[in-house]
Amino acid sequence: MIVEVCVDSVASALAAKRGGASRIELCGSLVEGGITPSAGLIETVRAALPLPVHIMIRPRGGDFLYDAHEFETMRGDISLAARLGADGVVFGLLDVRGNVDVARSRELVDLARPMAVTFHRAFDMTADIFQALEDVCATGADRLLTSGGEQTALQAQETIAQLIDRARGQIIVMAGSGIKPENVRAFLQKTGAEEVHVGLRSAVESPMQHRNLRVTMGTVSGLEYQRSVVLEENVRRLCEIAASLRSG
Repeated sequence: MIVEVCVDSVASALAAKRGGASRIELCGSLVEGGITPSAGLIETVRAALPLPVHIMIRPRGGDFLYDAHEFETMRGDISLAARLGADGVVFGLLDVRGNVDVARSRELVDLARPMAVTFHRAFDMTADIFQALEDVCATGADRLLTSGGEQTALQAQETIAQLIDRARGQIIVMAGSGIKPENVRAFLQKTGAEEVHVGLRSAVESPMQHRNLRVTMGTVSGLEYQRSVVLEENVRRLCEIAASLRSG
């Protein structure tokens, strides 16, 4: 049973490792759903962590329709991730009609080798997810991350089970979004998923003693003195439940 934990800091990556995570997806700006992390963060996490580290390749938030400059940025970031010792990369590209951009995705897959490649939840924004499954397989990616086309994987358990069945022997379907220790047992039993992607982030208070509440640094107010981190105990609990299902 593979448990991939999505993180945006060294502290969260280390907590995930101590909790028993199988793999790390490293991102920047998770408030936007994740974008490409900085070179410094990649390098520091890679040096600190013995686990496989997969890097988000997403030049901005928003949609997954990328212009020529953004595509070149993605190519550059994939090459940089390889030089910094990443084990894999994570990306997704769509066309204007909401279909998988097979040709450009395949180009990035080829560029990324021998790193592993995951096509991310851009898949969940496609016009037809079952056609999109065939298209993602055609890109040559190793893995597909999906919530089954719904906000959370819990809302699409039957669809995810169908995707896993259709994809068997072609690509790994990894389920993600909304999976927590309290629901992972039933979810795995219902879907048959063998890989899950989890966030498990918790809000913690900043240790800052002086606070200027008159100023907001980002577009979302109230986050200046709050951090969102992965807690080791939550990862451990989920991993133990998942492992018990396989061993039982």
